[in-house]
Amino acid sequence: MRYLVIGVFVLIVVSLFSALFFVYRDRSGSTRALKALTIRVALSVGLFAFLMLGYYLGWFRERL
Repeated sequence: MRYLVIGVFVLIVVSLFSALFFVYRDRSGSTRALKALTIRVALSVGLFAFLMLGYYLGWFRERL
């Protein structure tokens, strides 16, 4: 369970930095930065919901 949470967190950070890269490098008006930020928000909300559900259902008896 711990590795799943860490993996999703790493994906969130990678998506954030890819959006930053697209903002600075992509001057043609494409939507790649917007898509990367959308993925970041979706992963963040999904991780938060997973952690809340796991706490409610008792999946996390101790620390993660």
